[in-house]
Amino acid sequence: MEVIKPGLLTTFQDAGRPGYAHLGIGRSGAFDASARRIANALCGNRDEACALEITLSGPCLRVRDATCIAVTGAPVPFRIDDVERPMWAPVQVPSGATIELGAMRTGCRSYLAVRGGFDVAPVLGSRSVDVNAKLGPHAGRALRAGDVLPLATSGAAGDVHARGTWWIDPRPWSTLDSRQPLRLLPGRHLDALAAASRESLFSEAFRVHPDSNRTGLRLDGPSLELAHVEMTSEGCVPGVLQLPPSGQPIAFGPECPVSGGYPRIGQIAAVDLPRLAQLRPGDALRFMPCTFPEALHALRERGRTLEALLASIAARLAP
Repeated sequence: MEVIKPGLLTTFQDAGRPGYAHLGIGRSGAFDASARRIANALCGNRDEACALEITLSGPCLRVRDATCIAVTGAPVPFRIDDVERPMWAPVQVPSGATIELGAMRTGCRSYLAVRGGFDVAPVLGSRSVDVNAKLGPHAGRALRAGDVLPLATSGAAGDVHARGTWWIDPRPWSTLDSRQPLRLLPGRHLDALAAASRESLFSEAFRVHPDSNRTGLRLDGPSLELAHVEMTSEGCVPGVLQLPPSGQPIAFGPECPVSGGYPRIGQIAAVDLPRLAQLRPGDALRFMPCTFPEALHALRERGRTLEALLASIAARLAP
């Protein structure tokens, strides 16, 4: 593929590079992991294949050889040679065709997978780009006009032409309903919040600040007051809700630092991280209290549903 227009922020992402936090290296990887996995499955790819994560406004790409692609995640206008094509489906792309993805009106991130995956060199076992750390393919930067993206010639299974045109229902995987609160587990410093602030955390709405990215979403809302606590730097993971001196929380994303010293007032349940990924500047969000057993149960249920869907897609593509 050749990049004609790169879009606002388009990066290579796979499942990330876990296991290097002790060296100060974060995991990175796709923010909406479920959407990336489904896009790969629709192309017959292995689960670990690299896809493109597209933020708010998509790229324009030209393919040199015929292939198959799939686009999932936030709804985005999707055309091939000026013909509108469906998301959440395997789509054939003829040789020399132009793929164009427009601006998202809702949601924040879409994913484009190509049959076989993108054949870029892994860094520390992953093809994910960490823009903040400048780590990954293309020197850890987003795509630019003129970039040529090599496609793998193997690594896919099944027949994407199987049984005619088909697609999957995106509604079970829609993460765009801001009316549903994000589940928040108690952080070790939650009890240090003033009583009124703790009530505000779970009763009032916050909005995503424009100065938000894959490192973290800055939230505007009620100012939260915290009693003085002795702090030392501790490990950080995506979903941590930190409270800096401004009193406005920060919800960490996949490029978050591996350690930090601000108080941790909560941890967003892993099952809700894809919903966090789809919040765009100006979107409202709320939190609801959640226990660890509740969060684990929800994650397992969602995992079982996703694995069943991936198996169903693989069966449809099987010879």
